[in-house]
Amino acid sequence: MIPISDSVRSRTTPYVNITFIAINVLIFLYQLTLGTFPDARTFLSELDIFFFDWGAIPACLTDRFGFDPETDPRALAFVCPEGERVLATPITSMFLHGGWLHLIGNMIFLWVFGDNVEDAMGHARYVVFYLVVGLAAGAAHIFMNQNDIIPAIGASGAVAGVLGAYLVLYPRATVAAILPIFILFWIPFRVPAVLLIGFWFLLQLFSGIAALAATDVTGAGGGIAWFAHIGGFIAGLVLIRVFTAGRGHRGRLRLVPGAW
Repeated sequence: MIPISDSVRSRTTPYVNITFIAINVLIFLYQLTLGTFPDARTFLSELDIFFFDWGAIPACLTDRFGFDPETDPRALAFVCPEGERVLATPITSMFLHGGWLHLIGNMIFLWVFGDNVEDAMGHARYVVFYLVVGLAAGAAHIFMNQNDIIPAIGASGAVAGVLGAYLVLYPRATVAAILPIFILFWIPFRVPAVLLIGFWFLLQLFSGIAALAATDVTGAGGGIAWFAHIGGFIAGLVLIRVFTAGRGHRGRLRLVPGAW
């Protein structure tokens, strides 16, 4: 299900949400200028090196914070950013994406739901909220993958926090969505936000559990940071009341049947 609009009218222009989307798009366009052919010595491309420099690598962060990851020190020396830059990667990783579908999927959800969350808490608080839930998502991923040397990238964890906040703020909202059947055949429909977001969260939860089982059996997960999504969503649920304290409920439901 791909959301394309919701029934909640914002009373303010979502400057911050638009800025976050613009930053993600601009950085992705920069990524497209980087070479993708691996170097003969390191077997890494320019894009790979960019991800290792600015993505959040769990083993590097656990090592930096004094934990002892069960990772070959030579591997850590090879993949970890130099100096203190590793401390910035939990934030910088939120603005990197691995492909067009990764970027577009995250930005669609952020566009549909982020403006209303920003409207409810205000621009400055929304900046802090977005970064905090993104950090919480990263912490959940790192905790579950402490020895991983693969960079975690993407806005998914922060967007998950926005979804959790939206669910608390607007449980009676409806969402206009489309269901792709074939490339040129999509089914439009309306669905309660609580069902769409609830289904999305259950998918993340069951997928995360399945990935853990696969890791136990094969030693490899599925390549998707499911627990970042779970951690970000829970952080959004928990923190939204803190970030909207004293502001009241500014959002307003706008039900327009047939408007897509």
